[in-house]
Amino acid sequence: MNNLNVLYEDNHIIVVVKPYNILSQGDNTNDLSMVDLIKDYIKKKYNKPGNVYLGLVHRLDRPVSGIMVFARTSKAAGRLSSSFSNHEVVKKYLAIVHGRVYDDTLVDYIERGNDGKSFVSPKGKKAILEYKCLSYNKENDCSLVDITLKTGRHHQIRVQFSSRGHYLLGDQKYGVEDREQICLFSYYLEFVHPVTKEVLKFKYFPEKEGYWKLFNFDI
Repeated sequence: MNNLNVLYEDNHIIVVVKPYNILSQGDNTNDLSMVDLIKDYIKKKYNKPGNVYLGLVHRLDRPVSGIMVFARTSKAAGRLSSSFSNHEVVKKYLAIVHGRVYDDTLVDYIERGNDGKSFVSPKGKKAILEYKCLSYNKENDCSLVDITLKTGRHHQIRVQFSSRGHYLLGDQKYGVEDREQICLFSYYLEFVHPVTKEVLKFKYFPEKEGYWKLFNFDI
């Protein structure tokens, strides 16, 4: 079995922590993805012959780490996808952004370009997030923020903060050149179980490495 960090699993769903720089789903690079890893985990753990079903119901950007839920049946996949589409899932992120920021709600319209990057544009789709500033590090001029994502646009958090001059530390695409990992982590996920209807809540914090060592997570 691979070293998958599993927070919860049953016959219907599996909740895991996605590592940095792993695809959520395979693409034309043929690089390893979370779908590949979880299918392999299920196949070996339960001695399943043939193909293993796994439903992808949401994504995290390749460089981003954090909690994800996957469906183990098509019924669970359909119900979870509806929950995400209807904004019934609570998704919270920790991020470290350049400069000093104060609690705010960011509302923009975001468009995805042909180069795969997104940008603020009046022709784009509405993007909303709320955030609280948890701490400011004066020496490194950066802020730790707790983000509640209200919509799920492509690269939304990265674009909304960078468009205001508060790029995420370690963000090669929307920030400045940096050898550290991007400081964006999906630390909290809350949703209704697609079959049992139980409210499930998961919380998991990033490892204290890179820029994350600058802050304590008292949430």
